[in-house]
Amino acid sequence: AMAQAALGAAGLHFDELNKLRVLEPEVAAQTAQLREECRAFVDKTAEFQKIVGSLIEVVDQLAKAAESEKMKAIGARNLLKSIVKQREAQEQQLQALIAEKKMQLERYRIEYETLCKIEADQNEFIDQFIFQK
Repeated sequence: AMAQAALGAAGLHFDELNKLRVLEPEVAAQTAQLREECRAFVDKTAEFQKIVGSLIEVVDQLAKAAESEKMKAIGARNLLKSIVKQREAQEQQLQALIAEKKMQLERYRIEYETLCKIEADQNEFIDQFIFQK
């Protein structure tokens, strides 16, 4: 025990296998435990980085998909706008055609009325001519 104390004073110690060590057995054990904890911490950190990396990939894919859908929606909206404009233009053309046909109908109606009056006048003239004879 006295030899152990002398060695201890010199900073030398025996471990559980009676090997001579520079570190106290308790400090050596704590160092080994700390090394294991550090190794576990590094492993967990690496695993965490992998998880974060795959999460970032998923988020990137979702962002790309969302952008793609947004572009499709913009394309569809623009197509719809152009279809609406085409329909409006067609409607205006048809309204103009209707107005033109109404005017033509009115001219024909007036012409018909005039021809009916002429026919009536001629019939009256013929009747008078026949009755004079």
